[in-house]
Amino acid sequence: MTTNDTAYVPAPVQRISLPEQAGDFYRRMVDLDRAARAGIDPLLAELVRIHASAINGCAFCLDMHTTDARKLGEQEHRLHTLPAWREAPWYTARERAALALTEAVTLVTDGHVPDAVYDEAAKQFEQQELAQLIALIIAINSWNRIAIASRMSPAPKQA
Repeated sequence: MTTNDTAYVPAPVQRISLPEQAGDFYRRMVDLDRAARAGIDPLLAELVRIHASAINGCAFCLDMHTTDARKLGEQEHRLHTLPAWREAPWYTARERAALALTEAVTLVTDGHVPDAVYDEAAKQFEQQELAQLIALIIAINSWNRIAIASRMSPAPKQA
């Protein structure tokens, strides 16, 4: 039996296009996203987006934000170890606080946002920056839900 290791599984058919069917909502989401990331370091924003998207299982957003992180100069080893950030030595205290807060907000039903997680983030970020970080986490979780519910799929990559 011969197999073709380069063949991709077909992408799921997109269920609905929110830009077409809920255009006003979608445009406001784009505006919300722009407002949410204001004042946040772009590379930190991408790490947060990637981490939330991995937790939520959103392939579309993972593909987009890892691509964007690479364009900003993020190193491959950091992208590969992001799911195990607690064990990897190359994340800063600020990044660790942001990633822990991302997990707590994304998995809010698992104990809400513990005081220790919030307090550590508050040590690392000024109040306005912390508020923007929370807004960014909320925005990416919303985007993940939009992409997953409508079955947005990343385009296959050429080898």
